Amino acid sequence: MLGFSIKRLISAVPTLFLLITVAFFLIRVAPGGPFDSERALAPEVEANLAAKYNLDEPLVVQYGRYLWQIAQFDFGPSFHYLDWTVNDLIAQGAPVSFVLGFLALLLALAIGIPIGVWAAVNQNKAIDYTVMSVAMIGISVPAFVMAPVLILVFAISLGWLPAGGWAFSFDRMLLPVITLSLPIIAYVARITRGSMIEVLHSGFIRTARAKGMPEKSILLNHALKPAMLPVISYLGPAAAGILTGSVVVERIFTIPGIGSYFVQGALNRDYTLVMGVVILYGVLIILFNFLVDLLYAWLDPRIRYDDPNEGRQ
Repeated sequence: MLGFSIKRLISAVPTLFLLITVAFFLIRVAPGGPFDSERALAPEVEANLAAKYNLDEPLVVQYGRYLWQIAQFDFGPSFHYLDWTVNDLIAQGAPVSFVLGFLALLLALAIGIPIGVWAAVNQNKAIDYTVMSVAMIGISVPAFVMAPVLILVFAISLGWLPAGGWAFSFDRMLLPVITLSLPIIAYVARITRGSMIEVLHSGFIRTARAKGMPEKSILLNHALKPAMLPVISYLGPAAAGILTGSVVVERIFTIPGIGSYFVQGALNRDYTLVMGVVILYGVLIILFNFLVDLLYAWLDPRIRYDDPNEGRQ
């Protein structure tokens, strides 16, 4: 397992390098620039700004300079947030997005897995059809529809919760967390149901039932762990996406997270800010996929990552 872990971490380096390269050149060739505005700048002012941020250099030179900055964990200055570096903006927005995403992920697992198992145990019954119908609605309704509905009901009509703003408090976090978690709950429930049905029809489950084991023990001790493999596969990229913050949810609830910075950076052609968020997202994708592979071996003892030739004479 140690050898596999080291190989995966090493193989992540070229993947991250390719991501940085593609993102760097794509954002540079996109129409517009970081200092375009409705009110045109004087040519000498624009030239001074370009020189200050090294935008007057050839693109290849800018690319090499940026790679050297990244190697020093320096994402550079923001073009539009004066006196702020991208590192500062990420450090400010990341805790907000991470807390919001982590709570939404916990809520999704706490609800999605049990109702998926419940639907699988009651396959083709009214409970199963009801759960899957509600899950399909949760998948189909986008966040930009669900968020205003929740605000209208719980903030405006009932007055129980605030409509927006951010603080590390229950009332401020509840509506954004629910909005973020609803589609994940639906996906987790559907994946859990399908996987659990397949496992419950496996030979080792039939053997356990033939031996007279209680159904609860079969579900919890024998069926649940292998049934979680597809769920874990889905949660790898899903966790990275939800932890970096939902753009729509953060904008609607006026939450100062990474998603808000990313949108504003894209609108302003803030090259360094967009690149910083893209790199962070790429690192999280790689990290969570790596953790998924490790969880696979823990959930299913049949899965091994050791070298098949190891130990041969």
